[in-house]
Amino acid sequence: METTTLTADLFVSVDGWARGEHPPGYFGYFGPELERRIFDELSRPQHVLMGRRTYEALAALSNDVRHEGDHRVTRLTTTVFSRTLDGVDWPNATIESRDAVESVRALKDATDVPLRTMGSLSVVQQLLNAGLVDRLRLMVVPLLVGPSGRESVFDGVGASDLALQGERVRDGRIVLAEYAPTGRPIPR
Repeated sequence: METTTLTADLFVSVDGWARGEHPPGYFGYFGPELERRIFDELSRPQHVLMGRRTYEALAALSNDVRHEGDHRVTRLTTTVFSRTLDGVDWPNATIESRDAVESVRALKDATDVPLRTMGSLSVVQQLLNAGLVDRLRLMVVPLLVGPSGRESVFDGVGASDLALQGERVRDGRIVLAEYAPTGRPIPR
């Protein structure tokens, strides 16, 4: 069996933050094209990987603020990396308390279903550093978070040469850029 692919999806401000001090969902830039992209993405077969904080944030959404994509994610096969959670409420979710890198390495070899992170910055950082990410998709919102920035997206991530695989603009303002690590040294 060929190793499956792992795509890491992250929303990021232009100045490199994953969130601000009082962040609305999607940095406040949710629109119809982004909603359609999320809906389409969640319609594809995949195994979602996320950390405890992302799971807790999504699981805590009340039904009156959830969109169809939020409901779809609860039905996908999901691994939640946590050493502190006792249980999860989603029907196809499990908790993985082992090391995320070891677990994902085993998953990549054991399944042909594409793997995808959802948020979960610390998980993405670990997987990038371990060389396990095949695609890095950044949804760059037109915002400078500035001093209120919390969680620098690439804090602690090692150097890596990336090849642009594609780009699109959503809702006339969000740039979706997709990269693949090349394994080559950084050009000097």
